[in-house]
Amino acid sequence: MKFFLRLNFVNMIYALMAFVPLELMLNVYRMSRLTDWSISTLNILIALSTITIIIGGTILLFFLTKKWLRARKAKYWTAILWFPYFVVFVYLFANLFPITYGGDTPNPVTGLLAIAAMVVYPFYILLLNFLVQD
Repeated sequence: MKFFLRLNFVNMIYALMAFVPLELMLNVYRMSRLTDWSISTLNILIALSTITIIIGGTILLFFLTKKWLRARKAKYWTAILWFPYFVVFVYLFANLFPITYGGDTPNPVTGLLAIAAMVVYPFYILLLNFLVQD
């Protein structure tokens, strides 16, 4: 039971690592409107925060996987099990903060970038799990 809870906690962190940068990227117009910052300033801040989240999350998940999931083959399920948590986070965010102003809708290209990120992300998870060997 303890392994199951640890596995789900690691999956939740994987989902947050994908969710936070994606939502920052999708809501740049809303943040610009609410803070009166320019879009170029927000893009720089979002890029820096995304890099920080990726590096910090990778280090955190490397050590959590090494400590909690060890050399068990079940750790490879994280490549799939992060997705339900991601869907729940997106659903909650969309319901708690709906787009009420038409100018806040993201560009269509942002959706293509999000799709590409969601396709590549499971391979990143598998690579990280493969590198964690006891």
